[in-house]
Amino acid sequence: MTALTLSPAAVRARWAPFVPYLALFTAMTSLAFGTSFAKQLFPLVGAQGTAALRVGLAAVMLTAIFRPWRVRLTKADVGRLLAFGGAMGLLNLTFYMSLKTIPLGLALAIEFTGPLVLALVHARRPVHFACIGLAAAGLLMLLPLRQGAGALDPVGVGFALIAAVCWALYIIFGKRLGGVPAGPSVAIGMTVAALVILPFGVAEAGIGLLAPAVLTTALLVAVASSALPYSLDMVAMRGMPKRTFGVLLSVEPAIGAVAGVLFLHELLTLQQWAAIAAIMAASAGAILTTRQETAATTAPDSVDQLPA
Repeated sequence: MTALTLSPAAVRARWAPFVPYLALFTAMTSLAFGTSFAKQLFPLVGAQGTAALRVGLAAVMLTAIFRPWRVRLTKADVGRLLAFGGAMGLLNLTFYMSLKTIPLGLALAIEFTGPLVLALVHARRPVHFACIGLAAAGLLMLLPLRQGAGALDPVGVGFALIAAVCWALYIIFGKRLGGVPAGPSVAIGMTVAALVILPFGVAEAGIGLLAPAVLTTALLVAVASSALPYSLDMVAMRGMPKRTFGVLLSVEPAIGAVAGVLFLHELLTLQQWAAIAAIMAASAGAILTTRQETAATTAPDSVDQLPA
């Protein structure tokens, strides 16, 4: 039987194994390019206003999709969701603040050190310490320890490091939500995150947040960098091992760097590309050489690998 005579069911069966990988690649690409597009809103509403719009609109969309009010929550669940949403909000706010002064790919690479450290916190084997050393080398190449070409803004790096801590906390708090379904938990968490960021956005941009042109662009950003990646992540995670998901997720800083070059003209030095490669390799190595349950912490069952 030739490919031309295959039934639709046979074609779907043939291509089904590749769908999760295509979904994950599309999610990472959408996230990176959506964040690049979001950066174009900075002159209009600032980083804080952009973060508020992106997270706020995403919260509205996810709430409409998952209708979290139908889920019964205990008092303990509410406390965990508040912590989860608070970490999510600070993660998005500090990440967008870092983008004011440092390139997208480098901000993502620095932010990746949060879940990487979390994955290696119980490191015991020599290869784990090699991963730590590789990540540390990559991070040192990015820290503003010198002046001149390629030196990064210390404030931007500081915000990216705070985002790294928030991403680790986001994963920790997310793991404690086992009793709440994934969709509603993310919808509630995103709503809490929006409430955390909104005061900063209003203080920065005020009524400018409601300008029709701004809202239209922000809606596209919210779809590209939140709603679409989240939906595709769910497809990917259901169709591949979590360890594989985590390893492939390590490519995200490189995709972000390419998006920055193409859309924001953020040209990187050879040393900065080497730093991104070192952190990516450390992340992939950590996942491949740790226990399955530890590796899963680098691939949370939630929105867009949420950083951007």
